[in-house]
Amino acid sequence: MNKINVEEYLTHLEYLVNIDSGSHHPEGVSMIANFFHKRYEKIGWTVLQKKWNDKVAPCLEITNTNQEQYDILLIGHMDTVFPVGTAQARPFAIRDDRAYGPGVNDMKSGCLLMYYALRSLHEQKLLDDILICVAMNSDEEISSIYSRSWIEGLAQKAKYAFILEPARPNGALVNGRKGLGRFNLTFKGLAAHAGVEPEKGINAVNEMAHWITVLHGLTDTLAGTNVNVGLVAGGIAANVVADHAEAKVDLRFRTMAEYQRIADKVYELQQCPVTPGIHVQVEGMVTRPPMNLSEQTKALCETVHAISEEIAVPITWTQTGGGSDGNFTAYHGVPTIDGLGPVGGGSHSISEYLEIASIDPRFRLLSNIILRIGREESRK
Repeated sequence: MNKINVEEYLTHLEYLVNIDSGSHHPEGVSMIANFFHKRYEKIGWTVLQKKWNDKVAPCLEITNTNQEQYDILLIGHMDTVFPVGTAQARPFAIRDDRAYGPGVNDMKSGCLLMYYALRSLHEQKLLDDILICVAMNSDEEISSIYSRSWIEGLAQKAKYAFILEPARPNGALVNGRKGLGRFNLTFKGLAAHAGVEPEKGINAVNEMAHWITVLHGLTDTLAGTNVNVGLVAGGIAANVVADHAEAKVDLRFRTMAEYQRIADKVYELQQCPVTPGIHVQVEGMVTRPPMNLSEQTKALCETVHAISEEIAVPITWTQTGGGSDGNFTAYHGVPTIDGLGPVGGGSHSISEYLEIASIDPRFRLLSNIILRIGREESRK
């Protein structure tokens, strides 16, 4: 099996990292998409651009087959969390065997590794009997709000899914993720002078404060459930009874039953406010279902672990509270392994980094997984 050209890889990675590609910057994400579009077409693969909304860039659906079923679905995302100007402020750099820059770890390095592995296997004519689909998402960092149905549709056509999110800082792969949910709460009261006639007002902030206390009390660490009211706003001045307040609530959960427990309490609070006359508007949904470890995924983990031992690339496993598009594939019953990108850390921060020494081992691991799993499926 070919080795990866790390020098060439880093040159391409520098180009990608130095492009601002925040989810809400479709021009920049489109530049990332065009980079991969041209390269996959060059090796003869079919590339379709999927435009779901003008607010985000197109997604890429890339295949080496005209069939509608796939042995393997590989997923990566092209967007980052960083605003325009970040790449110029702190461009790609290499220091002490690490690469730095916005999106270098999450997850431009993973998208690039996926391409390098597939190009290498294709050029060696090792993929002729393996049916592969690559999904490159443009809105993953905003919960795949436009692309979710597309990803779920591809998942239902695939036998296995591999997600190229970064490996954990200790090198671990991910085989479980919590589900994610959001509630947007709007409290509508009545303004009044806080000193002259406060009794005529209905304080929206007072109601919101009660909700915050109750919701945080629903956290159940043992069950893996966390409730966080992370963003609040309300009122216009200290001497005015607040007629308006807003709160955004983040939920993490391992089971849909836990999500329902929280949702039931939210709607109970809505129906039984403590502040007379208040009106509360609730908008909520599951943005990512939980990615739980099924028996089929356990078996896949055993195969991947055996491959890692054969090629002397040690791995461990972990579960995390963060979400990815792997949540969708796993929820539809597809055996899913996440965190197959290179090793790094500091995602979503100014310290984001990639371990350069991990590029070649993770290239070999991914290439061997694709080849082993693909060949087993092609023989069935």
